[in-house]
Amino acid sequence: MSAEASGPAAAQALSLEVPKPSELEPGPAAYGLKPLTPNSKYVKLNVGGSLHYTTLRTLTGQDSVLNAMFSGRAEVITDAGGWVLIDRSGRHFGTILNYLRDGSVPLPESTRELGELLGEARYYLVQGLIEDCQLALQQKRENLSPLCLIPTVTSPREEQQLLASTSKPVVKLLHNRSNNKYSYTSTSDDNLLKNIELFDKLALRFHGRLLFLKDVLGDEICCWSFYGQGRKIAEVCCTSIVYATEKKQTKVEFPEARIFEETLNILIYETPRGPDPALLEATGGAAGGGGASRGDDEEGREHRVRRIHVRRHITHDERPHGQQIVFKD
Repeated sequence: MSAEASGPAAAQALSLEVPKPSELEPGPAAYGLKPLTPNSKYVKLNVGGSLHYTTLRTLTGQDSVLNAMFSGRAEVITDAGGWVLIDRSGRHFGTILNYLRDGSVPLPESTRELGELLGEARYYLVQGLIEDCQLALQQKRENLSPLCLIPTVTSPREEQQLLASTSKPVVKLLHNRSNNKYSYTSTSDDNLLKNIELFDKLALRFHGRLLFLKDVLGDEICCWSFYGQGRKIAEVCCTSIVYATEKKQTKVEFPEARIFEETLNILIYETPRGPDPALLEATGGAAGGGGASRGDDEEGREHRVRRIHVRRHITHDERPHGQQIVFKD
């Protein structure tokens, strides 16, 4: 290089040949990138100690409480680090965000967690997620195997609480073998088992419509009671006292037709509106007469309990000589 080229002209030539830094790095357009918009700005959320990152676009994409918070319609609280504080449990907040992003999310399998998610969706007013959770809960209820729960009465107070807490008609079977002071007749054990078996069959057949109770502490040996709207409608006692071989024995009956009839009768009390007078008249639950005017005497007849007893305690021997007698009411 000549001496003339070593001067300012040479320096100018070099500066033209070296590309500028802006020419070495392609701009955003070369990668197809767009400048940041307000909706793509990231937000830091602290939900009950659970930290989440998301964008304004996600938070304001649907009409919800979060939309109101981050579109300026509601006040938000931030800490010194810039985290937006939300005073809710963060357990299901990630699912809430994913629903806002995608419009759908896999729902929990557990009924309890599904209920918790429904509560959070209701708080944030995410209507679509609310409907999905409600539908899933309904399907779970419909798909569950029917549960036939039969409470056992342990005290008179508990019995009253059970009767008061249900709107269903009630069928109660009392069977208390320890209450008997006599020996049983030859068929009594079988009949007692038949009463228990019938109770189980009725409980399976009408489990969704009637409440079935078992009582093992009452004064009777085997007795059915039928309740409608919290009061006793009918009673079928299945025991009697008989004489055989110069001694008293307890006989247990199995009035299957009568028990089944009273179970069907009690179904007229299934609706909360009260029994239909026509049905009451047809089944013997009330005296005849129109439903337009009801006197005190008619109401009294309706509230009477139909009692069918097959037991009677005899204090002395009333038998003719050499003859066996069964005493019944």
